Amino acid sequence: MSRAGRRANALHVNNGHALAGCGPLRVLLLCLCGALSLAVVLALYLSAEPSSSLQQHAAHLIRDRNAHKPNKYSVAQIKKFAAQVDGHRLWETHLRPLLNERVPGTAGSQTIRQHILSQLGSLSAGWTLEENSFVSSTPKGKVTFTNVLAVLDPSASRRLLLACHHDSKILPADPKNPKRVFVGASDSAIPCAMILELATALDTQLEALKRQRSAVTLQLVFFDGEEAFEEWTETDSLYGSRHLAELMARTPHPSGSTKTTLLQAVDLLVLLDLLGGPEPLIVNHFDNTARWFDRLIAAERRLHKQGLLTSHPSEQSYFRKDFYLGPVQDDHIPFLNRGVPVLHLIPTPFPVFWHTLDDAEERMHRPTVENLTRILAIFVAEYLGL
Repeated sequence: MSRAGRRANALHVNNGHALAGCGPLRVLLLCLCGALSLAVVLALYLSAEPSSSLQQHAAHLIRDRNAHKPNKYSVAQIKKFAAQVDGHRLWETHLRPLLNERVPGTAGSQTIRQHILSQLGSLSAGWTLEENSFVSSTPKGKVTFTNVLAVLDPSASRRLLLACHHDSKILPADPKNPKRVFVGASDSAIPCAMILELATALDTQLEALKRQRSAVTLQLVFFDGEEAFEEWTETDSLYGSRHLAELMARTPHPSGSTKTTLLQAVDLLVLLDLLGGPEPLIVNHFDNTARWFDRLIAAERRLHKQGLLTSHPSEQSYFRKDFYLGPVQDDHIPFLNRGVPVLHLIPTPFPVFWHTLDDAEERMHRPTVENLTRILAIFVAEYLGL
């Protein structure tokens, strides 16, 4: 018999003695094995629980977003909110300082960012303000971009986002008049001024909303780097929105949470661009936000019926459901690709002065800008229940 055979026989005999003479030890071993098995099962359960909890919490945010019911204001309330929009303040205080070159990483960009921060910082609502700076590669080399962010109540579980871009495209000056440069009035100084006026006009109500600790708050975003430095590509465009969407997707919300992120907290992104020209045609681009587009249509109709829109004949309608000219690449794309619902408020077709030196103050239609701001004031106030 081989050495291996002898070892097997010896083990067989010893095991026989142990099993016959040590009953309590056998029971103890069985108990230990049982306890070990229970511990393994419990560990597996606990390790699976956060994932299940995360999915459940995220599902609750989606459920609450989809079930959100805005207010519907009376005639008196609509008149009150419309009257709070001040066209002179919009134009002279908010817009004029923005009508300069605002190329990312330049002194002009820094100047208009300080203007935005100053206007919001002067309000009583108490916005939490942030300059979100980052460096990115461009066809012109490394460039520092800075998004401007304002949140009414950072602790609120959900957010309505109003957004635009604050940068201007690089275009050569007029060779016959070098002082005539591209200021991008509609693209996108006026949208920035409209958002500033909305925050100012609704200041008292927003301050009250913050005190109430509402489940839904308002966030304002002024993106940098929407424009391409050369030709529009996936990498040469949307610098600020790409950065912010990624950042929000990995930022826990509420702070310290392992369940949800800031991006999941976004109810709706309302993006303004190329606004300011006369007779804009704005269409709905996404089926999942059709009910919110309907609210804009209704707000325009109610304001018109009450005579609260100027230079707005009965046949005029900015927001239309009977046209569709296809989607537009803009700052909403990085958010849309991550599942954020979007209202894209941009005229299609684009204004005739798009990306030319004619996109200047003298080509803007002031009554239309004020009308659109009043419509958005009703939309925001009813969404947030101000």
